[in-house]
Amino acid sequence: MRKLFLFMMVSVDGYFEGPNHELDWHNANSDEFNKYVLSQLNEVDTILFGRTTYQMMSSYWPSAITDSSGVIETKGMKFAVHTQASDDHNEIARLMNDLKKIVFSRELDKVAEWKNSRLVKGDALKEVAKLKRQAGKDIVIIGSSNLSASLLKAGLIDEIRVMVNPIVLGEGKSLFNGMNQRVKLKLAKTKQFNDGNILLYYNPTNTRAVD
Repeated sequence: MRKLFLFMMVSVDGYFEGPNHELDWHNANSDEFNKYVLSQLNEVDTILFGRTTYQMMSSYWPSAITDSSGVIETKGMKFAVHTQASDDHNEIARLMNDLKKIVFSRELDKVAEWKNSRLVKGDALKEVAKLKRQAGKDIVIIGSSNLSASLLKAGLIDEIRVMVNPIVLGEGKSLFNGMNQRVKLKLAKTKQFNDGNILLYYNPTNTRAVD
């Protein structure tokens, strides 16, 4: 059975986005961060999303390849990526575009024209349990707090990777917003980044086997 893990960026005070869905506080511009993201994407063959995170990601990654100067042009706008990081950024973009992506939403009628995307409108728990039984590499949930909370409550998440950014937001949406039960976690390991981020690896104690 393959593993399902969650990756989430959070502030020191426990928010994963600002009060107006702001993510501009993400401390994610270093070569070290990009190399970690690359290594993580190489562990998986499938990415799970809720609707909001999917719509945000699908508006960026399909056209996020930089030119030789590290400049991205997307949606008619240009902005720069640190040139030394542009090769890693392009490889991240390639993987984000090539990997299988499953979006869980009862509100959407179709997914964006983002390569290898599939919409699931039915029972997310049954679909994820089925995915875990299939052969393949591991599965990752990126962001998608509401979906993550439901899967955590159901015991379907094997590992939680929380990257704590060196910032206090003061307000926003809390990690696992809507959780109404306790789930004990066991700290597996930590990783400190030179840019001030701290990555915490937790194993939920309620993870259940999928027959």
